[in-house]
Amino acid sequence: MLVLCGVAGVQSQSYTVDRQMRRYKVPRLAFINKLDRSGANPERVTQQLKDKLALRPIAMQIPIGAEDLFEGIVDLVKMKAVYFEGDSGEDVREAEIPAQLVEAARAAHARMIEAVANVDDVLAEKYLAEATITPADLVPAIRRATVAFKATPVFIGSAYKNKGVQLLLDAVRDYLPMPSEVENMALDQDHGEAEIKLESDATKPFVGLAFKLEDGRYGQLTYMRIYQGRVGKGDFIVNCSAGQKKVKVPRLVRMHADEMEDIPFAEAGDIVALFGVECASGDTFTDGRINVTMTSMHVPDAVISLAVEPQDKTAQTNFSKALNRFTKEDPTFRVSRDEESGQTIISGMGELHLDIYIERMKREYNCVVIPGRPQVKYRETITQRGAFSYTHKKQTGGSGQYGRVAGYIEPLPSDHAEGYEFVDEVVGGSIPREFIPACDKGFKEAIKRGPLIGFPIVGVRCLINDGQSHPVDSSELAFRTAALMGFREGYARAKPTILEPIMLVEVQFPEEFQGAVIGQLNQRRGTILSTEKQEAFVTGVAEVPLADMFGYATDLRSATQGKGEFSMEFKRYAEVPKQAREAMIQDYKEKREKDGAGGRSQKRAAG
Repeated sequence: MLVLCGVAGVQSQSYTVDRQMRRYKVPRLAFINKLDRSGANPERVTQQLKDKLALRPIAMQIPIGAEDLFEGIVDLVKMKAVYFEGDSGEDVREAEIPAQLVEAARAAHARMIEAVANVDDVLAEKYLAEATITPADLVPAIRRATVAFKATPVFIGSAYKNKGVQLLLDAVRDYLPMPSEVENMALDQDHGEAEIKLESDATKPFVGLAFKLEDGRYGQLTYMRIYQGRVGKGDFIVNCSAGQKKVKVPRLVRMHADEMEDIPFAEAGDIVALFGVECASGDTFTDGRINVTMTSMHVPDAVISLAVEPQDKTAQTNFSKALNRFTKEDPTFRVSRDEESGQTIISGMGELHLDIYIERMKREYNCVVIPGRPQVKYRETITQRGAFSYTHKKQTGGSGQYGRVAGYIEPLPSDHAEGYEFVDEVVGGSIPREFIPACDKGFKEAIKRGPLIGFPIVGVRCLINDGQSHPVDSSELAFRTAALMGFREGYARAKPTILEPIMLVEVQFPEEFQGAVIGQLNQRRGTILSTEKQEAFVTGVAEVPLADMFGYATDLRSATQGKGEFSMEFKRYAEVPKQAREAMIQDYKEKREKDGAGGRSQKRAAG
């Protein structure tokens, strides 16, 4: 059911809901709500469904009165007026259409029949033959058109005043498909995820999907849709998404808003809630006779990340508990650890999304979180060949250390799989064979942390072609150190530079905001690759440095009245502009000097 505001009409969330409905092929009704509010206009909203969402709306009702005078609805199928009386509109009364609305109702009735006849062949025959069309002809025709995605019946009302809701529930029964009419597929885990059709049959093996989790006063409440078979209180069910984990169903309830009704069992087509079943959102349960999982719902990639840490280190346990629970109940909320920086990174669908979870950690887990900007994963590389010839010589009391390594480092092709290559061209035994692997280890150690800004070095080929050893003082450690220092010598001569991650950004926005959105991408050093118009929406594709994408979600929403959305994924690494590179090197140098000074003062204090 696509719910729309009678005043605001099609909003940004309406586009998202419409996109999900199309992706999962969900037949829908539209309900225009809040008709008792000032400025409500159901005709305008119905037109927006056509213009903005490219649907075929069919107005099923017209209002009796408008705004604060909204008192009832004219049902265009039955051609009756319906009033909702009592303290909360619970008494539904049918009556004749008011005299002042008879003409308007007849015209709307004729438009409705014509709209249905345009998309349903059975009704079209009667319509063209000018036969009398009764509700018994109309209801099946509207149902066929709705289930086949050829039309969207539009209903009106005020949920707050409980007006029109009763007729909407009747429409769900009359026009939307029953569970047995929908084709649901599962993936057979025992046969290479082959698709098998599930049947809405209580005698078949049980299959249910946990689609929503809630932390209630009695523990975790798991909402489950039963696709096949039946499940009862006290039954053992198997979680096929979590390694065949077997759990018992201690309590089964049917939800009525916030009220619960205990039930002994549930069958295919039911939506129920279970207590005491630990699982994650999207897990599939069976009775153990079959091993299948439902196809997972489409979860968009996270568009924004924040580095987070608890303000008080004693709250670390609560911090971990909160993150664990949130990732279980919300598949769009992700947690990862950046091994390079040691930061905990949370990712989600927008800045507001993450702000809410940070607030929930504070409120529900008494854990104040400090959000910070995550570190961009830069890389260092070289732009030309750099030769080296380094002798490592160290004499101590006993045997010393000696090893000489000579050769050069050079850039690798950008499409090289590993980003590092070691080449041994030593001839004549100038470096004994047993020390060659030590040279490789030394180079690998050197590329872990570059001298420019302290990030890993990529895209280098390290070649050795000469060296020297000592019969007593040479060792694996000596050649490893020689290779490490030799690499640094060659690196300084190879014109090193800094690489930054470039993201492929796809932005979707209404056509009227094209200038503002393209301007924003250009300001963020973006390169526009393409723009494509689909109906009233534009899809733009650009390459933008990740460092310039922070805060973009908020800026995009501001520029598009909340109607724009974007996704991004890593594309490649590219060289940082000279000015920015010099600033980064200077910052890193100052940071090291500051850290070094701090370390020296600590040593003096200890001394």
